[in-house]
Amino acid sequence: MRKSGIDRPWKRPGAAAYARRRITTALRPPVTVYPMPPDVTKDEDVPVRMRDGVTLRLNLFRPAGDGPFPVLLSAHPYGKDSVPKRKRGGWSLNPQFRIMNQPAPLRISDQTSWEAPDPVWWARQGYAVVNLDTRGGGRSEGRGDLLSDEEADDIGQVIAWAAEQPWCNGRVGMLGVSYLALSQYKVAALNPPALKAICPWEGFTDAYRDLFTPGGVVENGFARVWLLLTGRAARLKTDLAAGRREHPLRDTWWESLTPRLSEITVPILVCTSFSDSNLHSVGSMRAFQHVGSTERHAYTHRGPKWATFYGEEARRAQLAFFERHLRERDVPPLPRVRLEIRDRLDHVVQVRDEREWPLARTDWRRLQLAGEGTLIEGEDEGGTGSVTFDLRRDAAVFDHRFGEDTELSGPMTLRLRVATTGATDPRLFAGIEKWSHGTPVPFEGSYGYGRDLVAQGRLRLALRELDPVLSTPHQPEHTFRTLQPVRDGEEVDVLIPLSPSATLFHAGDRLRLVVAGRYPRPRNPFFGHFPTHYRPSASGKATILWSPGHTSALEIPVIPKG
Repeated sequence: MRKSGIDRPWKRPGAAAYARRRITTALRPPVTVYPMPPDVTKDEDVPVRMRDGVTLRLNLFRPAGDGPFPVLLSAHPYGKDSVPKRKRGGWSLNPQFRIMNQPAPLRISDQTSWEAPDPVWWARQGYAVVNLDTRGGGRSEGRGDLLSDEEADDIGQVIAWAAEQPWCNGRVGMLGVSYLALSQYKVAALNPPALKAICPWEGFTDAYRDLFTPGGVVENGFARVWLLLTGRAARLKTDLAAGRREHPLRDTWWESLTPRLSEITVPILVCTSFSDSNLHSVGSMRAFQHVGSTERHAYTHRGPKWATFYGEEARRAQLAFFERHLRERDVPPLPRVRLEIRDRLDHVVQVRDEREWPLARTDWRRLQLAGEGTLIEGEDEGGTGSVTFDLRRDAAVFDHRFGEDTELSGPMTLRLRVATTGATDPRLFAGIEKWSHGTPVPFEGSYGYGRDLVAQGRLRLALRELDPVLSTPHQPEHTFRTLQPVRDGEEVDVLIPLSPSATLFHAGDRLRLVVAGRYPRPRNPFFGHFPTHYRPSASGKATILWSPGHTSALEIPVIPKG
């Protein structure tokens, strides 16, 4: 049976050119900064007193005129005053613009803090903008508690305060990326009367499943960096790093960090990017699928995160959404799903409107794992066979060639019958690649990584128990509550859900399935997936098996033509 070594990205075509671009953008991020004009009013460190006596502080930006204006609020622990500063010869930027690769240019004002809406741009559209230091962050008092009910209650009080101000029309919305998206879910579930719409732009919804322990596998790359940076930026009373070590299974502690999506009823525009599968993609799509909002919209894309958020097309969608719900203007509603399909990193094949996710007309097909490293369409077509590989050094590889142009838009699921030997607590990593003319086709990925897979997933085999309540026919979910250790040589059936994607394969292109015992990309910041790192299998071998009645297969979402 066919197997290969773990991928060595630096040996692939284009690796050197990618490394050069990565170094260039780290030294000189393609970020243009413009100064705040005099027609925008800024009030710094406006105090808002909480019920318990703690004072939070915010920066308020208002357009010219008396108003009243609708309000856009962002809330985060990173420091509202951490903005570009004029220095000799240019602007000093937030270090994250260098740490996280910026593959495309973007333009922001000198009042824009990390992943927050540009307050100058929004003020010029007629909005008052509130940038809030959450409790313990920046210049706000107290000690914060990230992802907590207390944080949501604080934000709810600030929303009520803003709605009562003479310059506000009584209607408040929330907007922001990453943590500035996460902070929206819990407060929206409280349904404060003045909160009329939210726009979480790429924000996970389950800290265990999406960030810290996806697939039951500990992520100790980005998660460690993020915990370190937030610990330095804010005064916190809960140590999330210690908490995750003390709670390796998804118990009530993790549930306390998870928003109740079904209780969110305000209109929501959620960015469900396909280019952030190591962090936000799965959770943001979960938000779209599970919120209780009657009016909900998903904006999908596979472009660079920050350039897209501050780009013209995304801003048009955000503005239309808020004009409808914060100004109550007669603006047509956005499509339920804005679906963007790509065939490579830098080429959009089509953008079209859809009504749901997954698409109702999806033709769910199974590609059976078979001999000679092939994937064969059809039930029980794979015959009987197996492939064995070293969990630390090798990978099992299977290819399927498309005979005609084929769009795969939706989640994929890998079903494996597997046995391990000599392995201590094994885990499997699955990735989907696109190959064309004998070379891999890259896509945009998390943290600005420009050589990403089409889709990916992972599973700690001891946490393979499925959740019968959360699972759906094409989107399995695991409980992560019960350890079921795998005995040496024991054959077990596992399901590995893969991240959502929307990709066109042209006739002759190949879909490649790679299964390994560790994440098949290095952390190297030049050509690897920095700072991503998942705890790998420690030792041993894995054998994937298939036979009639016990198939191993990849389910793919084929979208019919026409």
